[in-house]
Amino acid sequence: MMRNIVKAAKARLSGTPFYAPAQAVYQRVYKTVHLLRRGILRVNRTVTREHLASQKVKKLHLGCGSHIIDGWLNSDFLPYSERVVRLDVTKRFPFPDGTFDYVFSEHMIEHIPHAQGQHMLNECFRVPRPNGKVRITTPDLAFLIALYHDKKTELHKRYIQWTAESSSQNVPLAMDTYVINNFVRDWGHQFIYDEKALGASLQRAGFQEITRCNLNESSAEEFRDLENEEKIPEGFLKLESFTLEGTKKPA
Repeated sequence: MMRNIVKAAKARLSGTPFYAPAQAVYQRVYKTVHLLRRGILRVNRTVTREHLASQKVKKLHLGCGSHIIDGWLNSDFLPYSERVVRLDVTKRFPFPDGTFDYVFSEHMIEHIPHAQGQHMLNECFRVPRPNGKVRITTPDLAFLIALYHDKKTELHKRYIQWTAESSSQNVPLAMDTYVINNFVRDWGHQFIYDEKALGASLQRAGFQEITRCNLNESSAEEFRDLENEEKIPEGFLKLESFTLEGTKKPA
């Protein structure tokens, strides 16, 4: 009921000067009430304990949003489900060293500043066991550069048109210049990586054997079919994204 009321209010305010202030107030109120309730119910402790006790292979999913993956300890900064633990990736993760076998994050690291992204990857290195693995999927700076080329593919053209239609307030014309500018600023984006930058950050964290993978493909079975391609039109997530995996080798 409450979600429907909020949704209707957002629709009425969208495109008006009141939208951003109202959204900020809503986020503060929601966060306060939400965290108080979760604290009283001890959601984080209960969900974490149940996952670690029930799963032989321990797997941590960072920034899950609404994409809850069975068999993983799903986490988010503002969880919308009591199946999800609250975790701020810019802080020390609330787990001992060597807790997990696998760590996964999709389209989340670009929402925090680069320095905090390095902290997140450092923590992603700390919490796995030796030979544990990390998989990071994020928007690709190379994709944005390709959008600006004169020789665009049909997929590029469809993507530009779709973005203009779905983000008309910030993308007034179906033009690469508007789409690119919007992409690096919208949705809370802070830093858009390419393979070189993310690979260097993973190396600084301590990971070895860093490899690029196709979306939803991996040599590790646990990392297959994780990315949520259905959240945007077919082919667009693959166009936007790249994926790197790394291994925590024994000291």
